[in-house]
Amino acid sequence: VQLQASGGGLVQPGDSLRLSCAATGLTFRHYTVAWFRQAPGKEREFVAAIRRSGSGGTTHYTNSLKGRFTISRDNAKNTAYLQMNSLKPEDTAVYLCAADRDIILSSLTLSQQYDYWGQGTLVTVSS
Repeated sequence: VQLQASGGGLVQPGDSLRLSCAATGLTFRHYTVAWFRQAPGKEREFVAAIRRSGSGGTTHYTNSLKGRFTISRDNAKNTAYLQMNSLKPEDTAVYLCAADRDIILSSLTLSQQYDYWGQGTLVTVSS
């Protein structure tokens, strides 16, 4: 199983960015996919998750980002996305995608519960 995160870069405050997480080696629709982020000197933080099709494909967000960030998936392309709008300097971090087949709803925000991780993509928000 491999997860490849991409789409990061240097943007200005207020800009938008869309991250992609391309998966290979798994039946993508059977996996819940999540985005986490880790800023320098800080702990890894849950951003959003989208559940597998069998669990309704529901989306879940950390409260502070709800309304600015949107997670989605295209099972035909084996890819999940994170649309980030109105970016702020405090959004600067390495963004990582993760996947797990059996994770339960109450564990979505727990990074240690995910079996597979991508390498991360750096998002820098600066003027």
